[in-house]
Amino acid sequence: MTEKSKIVLALGEQAVALPALVNGALAANDRLKYRFALLQAARAHARQPDQPFSTLRGERLACGIESAELDAVVGAAFEESGLCRIPNAQALFAGVFEDMDGLLLPLRECPDSPDFAETRNLFPRLERLLESLDPPSEDLVGDETLSMITSGDRKAGDSLHQVVMDAHKALNRLQAWLAAEHVDGAAVYGIEPEDKEMIRAFMSGINRTAPLKFDHPGLGTTATRSGDTLVIQNDIGTTDAHVLVVHVRTDEVTVTYTDVHLQRLLFFQGMFRGWRVEWEDARSRADRSMEDGVYHLCVGRAHASDEEAVRKVLEFLGSRLVYLIDWNKARKQLKMFVSKSDAIEVLAWAADNDYGHMAFLRCGGQQMLFETLELVGRGAFRYGEQLHQIIGPVRAREFLQFALRTCSAAMLAGRPVELVRDELRAELFGFFRSAEQGLFDLLVEHASYAVEIACTLRDGWLQAASPEFSPAFEARARRAKAWERRADELVIRIREASPQVQGGVFLLDLASRADDVPDELEEAAFHCTLLPQDLSAHPALAPLASLCGLALSGTQEYLKALAAARVLRRGTAREDMQDFLEAVHRVVDLEKMADDTLRKVRQALLMEEIDARELFTIDAIAANLERATDALMHSVQTLRDQALARVSA
Repeated sequence: MTEKSKIVLALGEQAVALPALVNGALAANDRLKYRFALLQAARAHARQPDQPFSTLRGERLACGIESAELDAVVGAAFEESGLCRIPNAQALFAGVFEDMDGLLLPLRECPDSPDFAETRNLFPRLERLLESLDPPSEDLVGDETLSMITSGDRKAGDSLHQVVMDAHKALNRLQAWLAAEHVDGAAVYGIEPEDKEMIRAFMSGINRTAPLKFDHPGLGTTATRSGDTLVIQNDIGTTDAHVLVVHVRTDEVTVTYTDVHLQRLLFFQGMFRGWRVEWEDARSRADRSMEDGVYHLCVGRAHASDEEAVRKVLEFLGSRLVYLIDWNKARKQLKMFVSKSDAIEVLAWAADNDYGHMAFLRCGGQQMLFETLELVGRGAFRYGEQLHQIIGPVRAREFLQFALRTCSAAMLAGRPVELVRDELRAELFGFFRSAEQGLFDLLVEHASYAVEIACTLRDGWLQAASPEFSPAFEARARRAKAWERRADELVIRIREASPQVQGGVFLLDLASRADDVPDELEEAAFHCTLLPQDLSAHPALAPLASLCGLALSGTQEYLKALAAARVLRRGTAREDMQDFLEAVHRVVDLEKMADDTLRKVRQALLMEEIDARELFTIDAIAANLERATDALMHSVQTLRDQALARVSA
């Protein structure tokens, strides 16, 4: 085809010949990239033979080179006398020179336009490089020669690789100039009639989600036919190495994707979970002209049973590309608030739900979130803390998802950014409240276990007053022990979560104080097991049963105070505040009554002769109950001080 095109050009039929030459140049570009990668991999293996390496077989097949012996080149390369011995080096160099001619051939016929001014410099650059190159002798190649071929570092001097990169850009411009028609926004030429349905499928995905990039450049699409294959190319964004090439056949779609960010490449692959796409291992290529001096490549194949299945793959593929534009920028900004993995998870969620991240960036991105946090979370942050350390990772992810969804809806609807900021503040305030409410719920549950233990103690002493019923203190002590352990587990959960919650320090302090209550009550339950079964005539029975009742009432009133404190804020209804304060003062009164009752128990113990062991045990039970009411009083007073401060804030 190339030789025929030369003849057609000589006859002056440029418009007929150029499309075929461009197709040939694009194929030559693919082969050149493979040969450059093979030379780079061979040099790397020769320097570090103990490191793992790839044969690049998949890339050889993808670019249409049938020479299977090239798969052994990398593994057989080694250093010799300061040079690198690369099997088939002479044949590789010959292929490079031949493909360079094919790559540049259509560019010699570029239109006389300012858009192609730089293109004319490619030819003298190539001539200078070829004159300076020292071709391999017996497959021995020097480092300087390899650098002149494969280097991507423009500061280090020109190279064939850089000429290829610049020629590829020029070819893309030439493709757009050549396009005889457009199919739903794709510039196409040299296609068959049946190709249009496949192009429309791909473009339907592009056009469905393209509004989410707003005015950001990118997603330009060209399509042509090469033999029996429809070739679709999309430029995605503005980065040189960020390109998608799709080869479409009747039963298979092959995707070749390159990116300077490995994490974005993995993200791209992850968007196809649930689709039957076979991905080859991603490969990295050294190129100092790229970010971090490297870019990455992956190849995926989706097998399809019929044309309808092919169209579905193409439509979905096209719809995903907008979520790659400025993806790394969005990831870095989200990473300021959550962990790296959670930032990627949020972006994946936004892509799955067709919200994207560009609207978030346009609304202010991280700066908008920082300002929101400063207003809503005033006093909750310490220097260097992230959002997930304040409200927890789950709530932090949910808030960021809300932010991306809200920004997208607002930007698409043309709503003002100020409204978005107000919505974020209201939502974040709710997250702070819900995180604090979550800890309050744990405190309420903790208090409930104290009520259960106090209740089983009270019931036991009521039964002890009647000789007809056994108090069954052993069984009650076992239940009390189980409840006390659960209460301890709740305190541990509060301790773990408190650093992530506004007001968490106070709630942890309250939990630590209140934890003395189930501890003392459980200890009292244990001491009850040391008493004789028949206590109906015991002189301390009545005041001790009364003390158990006071402890139970104290736990119940503390539970009421906690439940009321959950909703206390400035502007709270007077009735709610009154209920809270009444419960607080009731606990304080019960503590005073418990002090008096403890004295009555001890007076009763000394009125008659009593076994020393019983004396010790009953006094210990009474002391446990009194200390429980004392801990309740200190806890409820701490709760009162905090609640009043919150209401007045």
